[in-house]
Amino acid sequence: MYDGRPVAYRRAQRREQFLAAGVAVFGESGYQNSSVTALCRAAGLARSQFYELFENREDLLIAVYDRIQTEARQAVTAATAAASGDAVGLAQAAVRAYAESIGRDPRVARIAHVEVVGVGERVEQRRMEQRALWTAFFEDQMRRALGPEFVPPGGFHTAVTGYVGALLALVHQWSTGDEQTDLAGITEVLTRFLISLMTP
Repeated sequence: MYDGRPVAYRRAQRREQFLAAGVAVFGESGYQNSSVTALCRAAGLARSQFYELFENREDLLIAVYDRIQTEARQAVTAATAAASGDAVGLAQAAVRAYAESIGRDPRVARIAHVEVVGVGERVEQRRMEQRALWTAFFEDQMRRALGPEFVPPGGFHTAVTGYVGALLALVHQWSTGDEQTDLAGITEVLTRFLISLMTP
């Protein structure tokens, strides 16, 4: 116990403060322009508390990126569970949930699509691991909707890799405030793309 609360609770609370600070600092100033000092200032915590939880800024960037991707998958899972059972309804629900989870906050979109690119080997490896998780996630969703024997054109790896690439690109474009791209438009395009992959 410390100051009336379990030490583990206070540690978890500080971690949440640093994750929020990471979204603010990395998402507004950019990873390359950030510093531990700026992160601590945004979190309202000391440098010593930062280094109790993270080895360096890269560790925090990875933690923030992982949180963003996990929350997006949770949003898609919840949306598809509540959607109508037909392919169109499932596809629309999945696309909209992902886009809103990642794209509603421009800072989150910037971290997910820009700031994690080119940082270093560890971050690049994590980015590829997250993409593989999305590939497995969409494969699982398709098999649940269409049956265990279903295989999309080109096979799951090729089909889902292509879809995830299009999804990331369009959501990033929308999140930057491009006037030519709106949520309804990208939902329509990506839904049609997904349905084409779900059609035997």
